[in-house]
Amino acid sequence: MSERTPWRNWFRNEKWLWVPGIILAVILATVVKGIRKPSEADLPKTEPTISVYMHETGETQNMPLETYLEGVVAAEMDPSWPLEALRAQAIVARTFTIKKMNEGGVPKRGTQASTDPNEFQAYNAARVNDRVRQAVRDTRGQIVLYGGQPINAWFHASSGGVTASAVEGLGYNKERTPYVAPKDDVQKEPTQTWYRTFSNADVARACTSVGVPIDRVESIEIGRKGPSGRTEVLIINGKEVPAPSFRVALGASAMRSTLLDSVSMSGDSIAMKGRGYGHGVGMSQWGAFILAQRGSTAEDIVNYYFKNVKVEKQWQ
Repeated sequence: MSERTPWRNWFRNEKWLWVPGIILAVILATVVKGIRKPSEADLPKTEPTISVYMHETGETQNMPLETYLEGVVAAEMDPSWPLEALRAQAIVARTFTIKKMNEGGVPKRGTQASTDPNEFQAYNAARVNDRVRQAVRDTRGQIVLYGGQPINAWFHASSGGVTASAVEGLGYNKERTPYVAPKDDVQKEPTQTWYRTFSNADVARACTSVGVPIDRVESIEIGRKGPSGRTEVLIINGKEVPAPSFRVALGASAMRSTLLDSVSMSGDSIAMKGRGYGHGVGMSQWGAFILAQRGSTAEDIVNYYFKNVKVEKQWQ
């Protein structure tokens, strides 16, 4: 008799001990099946339909989300740019759209989106070309997730060499956004630096519109700065003025960013010098252009600007 024979006899006589193990194996198999990542065949076959307020005409149009996205990508990025940059723009814009739709869209319009860039995203169907269609088609259904949820997929024209946190760039503190943080960006962007003068009256008007009433600017200086070096607060007549909202009130295309190098007064003129174009949060479009030229894929670009995220397909 071998040394293993007694063990065989023991298990033969104690068959009931196998039952709990079998039950546990069945339970585990069921759980694993339930949490497996769905294949593309499991995804919805069609995308959502989105209601869009057309601010040029005041009309509301309903259209497939991917069709809407073509107009967004064409308006937000030069349609002649590298395909990988256009694909990255499509992924980010799609994510931005889904996130905002989940949050209620544009309540004052009664729609899920608006073509007014001050309310939602830019839109221009007339600029759509074959490259834009391909970029949207190639990334169909893909959005950016953090912790399984769509992110605030912000984007801007040029970071000025360093991206911003949501708080310093946008004054955003509605929820935590650990996937965006200040980081050194690709260099030599075409819109890296800017210089602009403003009238005293325009600056005073912008202050008043953000809740800091001022009749006339007597003094102005850079106050508190954020982690990326962007100005979070301007000190105007000794009063704190929130820089992100002040920039929008003054004119975001004139005061191109809050990444200010200097602010000065001369008579009735106020001069500002800075870097970058836009709020600086999330993906830099010029940065995406440069990365695409260097061989980065759309997903590479997304992961360059957003930390610890996943790009996943939501519909076929």
